[in-house]
Amino acid sequence: EMPLLFKQELQNEEAKEGKQVKLTCELSKPGAPVKWMKGDTVLHASEKYEFKQHGTVAELIIRDVKPVDA
Repeated sequence: EMPLLFKQELQNEEAKEGKQVKLTCELSKPGAPVKWMKGDTVLHASEKYEFKQHGTVAELIIRDVKPVDA
């Protein structure tokens, strides 16, 4: 079985405070499980964080961006 690889790694994104930002990465296998983390903390879906996955593309949407989200 082929190892799971990033075809496109996360890129830095800028957003104005209070707005939303979308982080995207592309994987080598469609539907692979993705766990989003900030440092050692696993992020969970909430009003602030939304996760989407379409085939090989995984997205994290962060709403109401604050400086602490950097």
